[in-house]
Amino acid sequence: MPTSRRNLSRSTPVMPQGEVVAEFAQYLEATQFVEKLIRQNFPAGAIAIVGSDLRTVERIRGKLSYARLALGGAITGSWLGLIYGILFAGTASGADVMDPAQYTGLMQAIVVGAGIGMLFNVIRFSMSKNKRGFVSQSSVVASKYQVQVPAGLSAQAKEAAAVNEA
Repeated sequence: MPTSRRNLSRSTPVMPQGEVVAEFAQYLEATQFVEKLIRQNFPAGAIAIVGSDLRTVERIRGKLSYARLALGGAITGSWLGLIYGILFAGTASGADVMDPAQYTGLMQAIVVGAGIGMLFNVIRFSMSKNKRGFVSQSSVVASKYQVQVPAGLSAQAKEAAAVNEA
């Protein structure tokens, strides 16, 4: 089966070639500039935001404890128990909707699911070799962001960017 050039260009990342029309320290500023170009009917497919000097930043979200693990497992487990209870516990047909006895199977499924979720999370953490005492979120950030367009469209891009600056 032959591979078309169009499919190949989508699967392999390539550094964009073109002229830098603007440079920013923050990604948000670069996206706002791109929005400005697009509002001036600049072809969106010709714009690229290129970040350079990439770094991984890990932001600490909080302290990790067995209580936090158990709570997270209980929440996840109770949702799974609720789904299981809805699918398999069922309700008696023709019964009074406000009758609490009708929902005991559903409540039992939620409680059992919460217990299993807690147990699973605590055991999984206890058995892991890479224990960290905190919860974090990683992201990749660049020290500068350049907006690039093909060389033939750079004058049009600079013109579109200058429209609202005056």
